Amino acid sequence: MRNIVPILVVVAAIVVVWYGAAVKMNAQWALDQAARAEVELSFGELVTDTLSQERPRLPAPHQVVAELWDSTVGKSITSKRSLVFHGWITLSSTLLGFVFGTGLGILLAIGIVHSRAMDMGVMPWAIASQTIPILAIAPMIIVVLNSLGVTGIIPKAIISAYLSFFPVVVGMVKGLRSPAPMDLDLMHTYSASRGQIFWKLRMPASMPYLFASLKVGIAAALVGTIVGELPTGAIRGLGARMLSGSYYGQTVQIWSALFAAAILAAILVGTIGIIQRRALKRMGMAT
Repeated sequence: MRNIVPILVVVAAIVVVWYGAAVKMNAQWALDQAARAEVELSFGELVTDTLSQERPRLPAPHQVVAELWDSTVGKSITSKRSLVFHGWITLSSTLLGFVFGTGLGILLAIGIVHSRAMDMGVMPWAIASQTIPILAIAPMIIVVLNSLGVTGIIPKAIISAYLSFFPVVVGMVKGLRSPAPMDLDLMHTYSASRGQIFWKLRMPASMPYLFASLKVGIAAALVGTIVGELPTGAIRGLGARMLSGSYYGQTVQIWSALFAAAILAAILVGTIGIIQRRALKRMGMAT
């Protein structure tokens, strides 16, 4: 209970500030409408109007919650207006890209740790790759792959993998190098081969680092998928939902899709956290 109270206090503070910002940002439209109708608005009427506009500049929290509920529970999951439907489209690309990015990151980390040449040659390029804004490179990836006839979830998965591989590389390199020199010397004393040192010492020692990296990587993969949906004019996915909302000025729709993406990210990170606790517990490692 003591752990929940600070969280509830922070959430309550955010909601209060959010309502205040919604009143302030939406007030001008309400005042303009009242001026055209030549009527005076009381403070209560002004607040009520700012929190119930159809297309507000900043939707109120209850409007976003109502839209989330209507778009998930109130719609069939096969409906094109269902956030569950769009979330599944985004999730499929995210998971595919995450698997690609994680596999690539682990392989690169193993090579970097065991090869001086890869450490000097690959790691700087991996770092440099993350300096390129994803908003700049995503349309180029989409266009090139479309010209090659590659469409569907693959282009989005590649963008997702591009963002998710780097945390895994950094985390795994740190983890594989985490065994103490004394432990490595002990393995050499036992005449252990490089493969035995890797599987019996380096790999187990890297697990906490790997799972920490996977949490960052899965969130980055989701961002990459949503960004990949924006420049293509996609009609499915959470990114497409945000895009259509921006086209028609449906700010409530945009915010509900944003919150759906945040909820999806929390679920994915939480799932990895559960797997982490169970895996480390089976290995006899503290979590």
